[in-house]
Amino acid sequence: MNYGTIATWRMAHDGVIKANELLQNSGSSDDALEITVKSVEDYPFYKSVGFGGLPNAKGILEMDAAFMNGDTFQLGAVAGITDIKNPISVARKLSHEKFNSFLVGQGATDYAIEEGFEEKEMLTERARKIWSNRLDDIKKHNLSAYDGHDTVGVVTLDKQGSMTAGTSSSGLFMKRPGRVGDSPLSGSGFYVDSEIGGASATGLGEDLMKGCLAYEIVRKMKEGLSPQEACDQTLYSFHDLLTKRYGKAGAFSLIAMNNRGQWGVATNVEFTFSVGNQEKEPAIFIANMGNNHSTIIEPISQEWLDAYEKRIKAPIK
Repeated sequence: MNYGTIATWRMAHDGVIKANELLQNSGSSDDALEITVKSVEDYPFYKSVGFGGLPNAKGILEMDAAFMNGDTFQLGAVAGITDIKNPISVARKLSHEKFNSFLVGQGATDYAIEEGFEEKEMLTERARKIWSNRLDDIKKHNLSAYDGHDTVGVVTLDKQGSMTAGTSSSGLFMKRPGRVGDSPLSGSGFYVDSEIGGASATGLGEDLMKGCLAYEIVRKMKEGLSPQEACDQTLYSFHDLLTKRYGKAGAFSLIAMNNRGQWGVATNVEFTFSVGNQEKEPAIFIANMGNNHSTIIEPISQEWLDAYEKRIKAPIK
């Protein structure tokens, strides 16, 4: 039977391993997705998601998350939620609500508290130092305030044929309070249909929201394209269109998996991801834009992994 998990960035790999173990033992795609995302939300050295995520311009960590079931299209999302341990779990709970399934700001936080979700100070001392240092750099060197937008996006497939998609992010570092990117928005940050497949995005939300790329990938898979063909055609044509119409295109990357466990990836930057299915154990790959609207995908090297671990754990002065 087919099953699989694909997720954005190296940071999701440990979660993908856990998810695929669950799926191999006939666990649900919903549970597999939540396990994957929570593993990223809970790890303090990942600066763009959950605990340890980087704050907005006022030093407040606002988080976004979304959860979508591909059987029923039930969808839940939060934006600008604060001091709740696992936003993805709140989004999953909201997906069962007929009304009020997308909550923002204090309303999202209040709902999570009322429903008994764990409250936690999500801004770590390490993240606060990075924020403080960035403020100093902006003043001293006239640097741009904005930096970093690495969403964890996940698509899962279980042996029963059900699929789930979801995202979690602390958004753009130094964003204006209240800013929301593409991550919690259906069709832009994610989309899934169990009869076809699912997709998710990571990158600059302001540009990703200019096109419903996750939905477009699923639509192209419905027409018979492979996940890789759908990703390549969708991302690179939009990159070119946005560059022509808007003058430039920000960084963005897309992942996809169909209902047979086949997967695809496209990107306009250097991009890492983790994937595993019924045929191969989870592994980390690195992708880059190739020629003629194609994607170059290679296994990650141990040297790259060692440098990554050293970089994310380096002391902050």
